[in-house]
Amino acid sequence: MSLSRAARAGAVMIRAGAALVLAGTSVCVLAPAASGASGAARDDQVAFTISDPRINESSGLAASRRHPGIVYTHNDSGGVPKIYALDAGGRVRAVLTLGGAGARDWEGIALGKDGRGRPAIFVADIGDNLGGAWPYVTVYRIREPSQVRSQTLPATAFRVKYPDGPRNAETLMINPRTNRLYIASKLFGGKVYEAPAKLRTSGFNVMRKVADAPAMATDGAFSPDGRTCVIRSYFGARLYSVGPDGRPGKTMKSLGIPMQSQGESLTYTADGTSLLVGSEGNDQAVYRVPLPDEARPSPSGGKEAKNAGTAGDVEGQAADTRNTRMGLFLALAIAAAVGFGLLRRRGGSTGGG
Repeated sequence: MSLSRAARAGAVMIRAGAALVLAGTSVCVLAPAASGASGAARDDQVAFTISDPRINESSGLAASRRHPGIVYTHNDSGGVPKIYALDAGGRVRAVLTLGGAGARDWEGIALGKDGRGRPAIFVADIGDNLGGAWPYVTVYRIREPSQVRSQTLPATAFRVKYPDGPRNAETLMINPRTNRLYIASKLFGGKVYEAPAKLRTSGFNVMRKVADAPAMATDGAFSPDGRTCVIRSYFGARLYSVGPDGRPGKTMKSLGIPMQSQGESLTYTADGTSLLVGSEGNDQAVYRVPLPDEARPSPSGGKEAKNAGTAGDVEGQAADTRNTRMGLFLALAIAAAVGFGLLRRRGGSTGGG
């Protein structure tokens, strides 16, 4: 969501430990890295910085496997339906315009396949900051081009509904083994929803609730080998094993991620050894976060991931609870501080008039 639009509208929003905008006043708080063993020794580094002025609200990342070194991103909302192909240095190599698509509130991007099994890019117009104002949301699909050059590609639109009514969401994931689409809602009691096995272009694709999601989920992704997935929030990230049914399963552990002003993007690197995490805003760094050994590609077929998921479930649940409480505390503290400041300003104006 654009903070400038919220300020102009005079809206009140708490970015759950990331930022708060109230009556045109903006307060930004960096979210702490998640606690736990994984956050004890930080080894992440800046992969690149997004400095192109056209990208000021990067709200999704997807690392291409077809084009080594290329990472796709897009702006949040209020813009045009464009995907930016970034090189290893963060420079824009190409702009892909989605013909026939809209860009109301783009919040996520993922790689999958089209109906003919060709590499495809999916982008999710699934944001709903009004808390249920939109009766349905849309996921667009374009063919991933064979050459990295600016072009317009026809978009296929899939209209999506949730079984329990409209909701805000920012997380789009696609399982590379099944090509099935998943969306995580952005709530303190968030859920993961699974799309039908085959998406339809007519009527609506009704999602199915299949798992819990971390509080205030802002992005997520499946690993390139489909053994694990990660869902992030403003507070940290959680690593999950993937069950035989292709859905997010047991929590393996809570992952520490760098402090960011408005962290809303995440993807696995193409080799599956690290995560890339980014933030909205101008000149924002995208960090490379190494994954723990049990989540890295393994020739053992995923036995380590399964065992680690069982052993680490309690640890991950406890860490998520701590992070959620911390986020709530930060949000309430910011709201109280800003509210107190406005009251003092109002009182001062009355006394001096």
